[in-house]
Amino acid sequence: MIQCIDGKKFRDMFVSGANNLQNNKDLVDKLNVFPVPDGDTGTNMSLTISYAIKELSKVENDDITNVGKALSKGSLMGARGNSGVILSQIIRGIAKSVEGKETLNVVDLANALKNGSDTAYKAVIKPIEGTILTVVRESGEYALQIAKEDIDMIEFLELVVAKANESLNKTPELLKALKEAGVVDSGGKGLVLIYEGMLSSLKGNDIESVEGGASSNVEVNVEQNISTEDIKFQYCTEFILESNKVDDLTIRERFMKYGDSLAVVGDEGVIKVHVHTNDPGLAIQEALSYGQLLTIKIENMKLQHENKVLNETAQTKEVPVEEKEYGFIATSMGEGLAQIFKDFGVDYIIEGGQTMNPSTEDFMKAIESLNAKNIIILPNNSNIIMAANQAKELSDKNIVVIPTKNVSQAFATLVTFDADSSIEENEASMMEALSSVKSGQVTYAVRDTVINDVEVKEGNIIGIAEGKLLSAGDKVDEITTDLVEKLVDEDSAIITLFYGEDTSKEEAEALRDALEEKFEDIDVELHYGGQPLYYYLISVE
Repeated sequence: MIQCIDGKKFRDMFVSGANNLQNNKDLVDKLNVFPVPDGDTGTNMSLTISYAIKELSKVENDDITNVGKALSKGSLMGARGNSGVILSQIIRGIAKSVEGKETLNVVDLANALKNGSDTAYKAVIKPIEGTILTVVRESGEYALQIAKEDIDMIEFLELVVAKANESLNKTPELLKALKEAGVVDSGGKGLVLIYEGMLSSLKGNDIESVEGGASSNVEVNVEQNISTEDIKFQYCTEFILESNKVDDLTIRERFMKYGDSLAVVGDEGVIKVHVHTNDPGLAIQEALSYGQLLTIKIENMKLQHENKVLNETAQTKEVPVEEKEYGFIATSMGEGLAQIFKDFGVDYIIEGGQTMNPSTEDFMKAIESLNAKNIIILPNNSNIIMAANQAKELSDKNIVVIPTKNVSQAFATLVTFDADSSIEENEASMMEALSSVKSGQVTYAVRDTVINDVEVKEGNIIGIAEGKLLSAGDKVDEITTDLVEKLVDEDSAIITLFYGEDTSKEEAEALRDALEEKFEDIDVELHYGGQPLYYYLISVE
């Protein structure tokens, strides 16, 4: 009978859970409402928890508090997609609950699961039932109900896992879209896989990764572009402070005296500081009074030389970047779409989209690279918006996230941008522009299903618009034309097609010509997008 676990078992259970998710991520990816070839929930959750396990590997002891903090920090910075962000908050809540404990009994574990649920719900502005949130909440509440000090922990976790599966199987009854697609919620399934992996470890059967899994290396490189024009403070100083004496807000306030370009990001006792100063030694000395420094980097910007403490030295090239009023970050898949964003003046393009959602760390890297008073982020995918907003909260810079769900909306917002207007005025006009464009996508089905009374066979060409599957058939041109017809109304003035990497220029031009004949009073524009999986992205304004 197991009544409590120590830090080593707590660590092993999380690694086992992460590996179980990694080993089954393709299964989770396939649990997509739409039968499109870009299911990504399993990949996003797996990558998120991989960051957590990578951070955990740096912890040399099995102290429960340290294990929890590592898991929390790693998952926060590695969070990808909505499911990844929610998972990071679940882990954060669990970690916070177990702080200061030497062992965990059933009641401790139940409280941790419930706190994970509470933390996740707080992170979502409008929680939707029938998702991972329902699974974590119902299993967490049930854990509290059955938690007794005399219950065997294996029996306890078996009951919790059973409840999580029961909750998962009911998700189609709460979300019509899941029921129509004949699937359970993918995020909820990912969470159940983690729980099942943890239970397996508790029983003495640690699940190993079959393909490198969650223990595989995840590269996390953060670069910093530094303005060297009219340098007032000579040394770019960065360090990561581990401290339980101060929080990030206090550090931000106390380090303003050292110079400019101060950026402070903190989570669970780990604080990253970046500051331009003429007295790096004083800044480092004060930091040491609060705790230990995990990393240090000092760069003499005038000498174009970077010194890395921790036995690493590297030469860097000085990049003069004048601070400007506005900077733009956008996510995009496809070289054609990336070039269009560049033509609009977007400074930093994160390669990613439906098939590979950028992480919070990716957005932090982009934010830190821009020397601008105001930074506008265009996520261009509903599954990326949460990660963008999480990066916004972590950064000390003035950031506005325009919740664009596709590139068509992004281009529409960029057209309305006015460099001479204030950030408030631009945010208002760009938000208004979101509703001025209708968008659609043409791809192929990866399974049989029936959605919105449209029967779909595996391999069919399908048309999706405004979040609904509207048509299915055998020919790309026919489905694209049908989708355009459903998007166009009497007020439509422009139809724009972005053709993907699997569509030839000749095919696209032929379709454009046919649409011009069909819609004589509407301008039809054609651009190379180069996006994978989608034959066409459609915009109607």
